[in-house]
Amino acid sequence: MSGATRVLVVEDEEPIRMALVDALVHEGYQVLEAADGDRGLELALRDAPDIVLLDLMLPGRDGFSVLRALRQDRLQSVVIVLSARGEEWDRVQGFEYGADDYVVKPFSMRELLGRMRALLRRAEGSAPGLEGDARRVRIGAATVDFAAYCVERNGAREGLSRREMELLRHFLAHEGEALERIDILDAVWGRDEDPSTRTIDMHVLKLRRKIEPDPERPRFLLTVHGKGYRFSRRGEGDAG
Repeated sequence: MSGATRVLVVEDEEPIRMALVDALVHEGYQVLEAADGDRGLELALRDAPDIVLLDLMLPGRDGFSVLRALRQDRLQSVVIVLSARGEEWDRVQGFEYGADDYVVKPFSMRELLGRMRALLRRAEGSAPGLEGDARRVRIGAATVDFAAYCVERNGAREGLSRREMELLRHFLAHEGEALERIDILDAVWGRDEDPSTRTIDMHVLKLRRKIEPDPERPRFLLTVHGKGYRFSRRGEGDAG
């Protein structure tokens, strides 16, 4: 990234929004702000910030609606949900819609800044499991384009969420290994989050629909019963 990292704060409570803006500016970030979901979506699509800090309970469009619209538009910004709603369903829903992190209010600014830095490092890194700076990898008849956040198969393109990308990168980095669900959660979601193992199962199902010829009979992304998952670009039963 060139220049200052751009952060969009979408928060309707003015004291919280102002505190975030002041702290971020002090840290050297370039900050945009919005007090409702419609304005937040407009600024995000117009300016493509590096990070979006997104409240869920907003006037107009709520945060989930904004998040869905951002990912449908293939916006690659890191999105961190900031919400007082800390129930498991809300967290899972946020990740399903494409959030990169979910921080429950109240939170410390130090913690938030640490999460932002970690996500930016991850977003800027090259994809594990790929040779050199390659941005495309072939999985059977599917081609994953890491730069475009999509899968191409049989002439059709389908988008990947950032979390699906991170999960696939982890599988590529550990190709052929039987990985336990808890280890995958730690590596992809992080120890500071508290997703359930069902979260990874849902993301695996979504990946299978995009890369497998027959998602009901997977060849590349396999279940290891009683443990977790194993990934291989060669496919189950392939020769060699």
